[in-house]
Amino acid sequence: MSNTINRRKGEGVYEYEYQQMLKRLKHARVAAGFTQADVAKHLKKPQSYMSKCESGERRLDPIEIKHFARLYKKSLEYFI
Repeated sequence: MSNTINRRKGEGVYEYEYQQMLKRLKHARVAAGFTQADVAKHLKKPQSYMSKCESGERRLDPIEIKHFARLYKKSLEYFI
């Protein structure tokens, strides 16, 4: 194969970029002074929702990212 990117079995083409987005998501939350429980309360979700979002256990869609961006006072582009 001519693909020079080393990937573990099961990782998609965009896995690295998604992991970087998750790091920015957590960083933005902490920088905004929120705990996972704080954010969950704002979004009317259980704290486990935040844990799963930040760990990558739950895949985020663009609308959810928009909600985080608004809450953390970041541009949507910051996360992408």
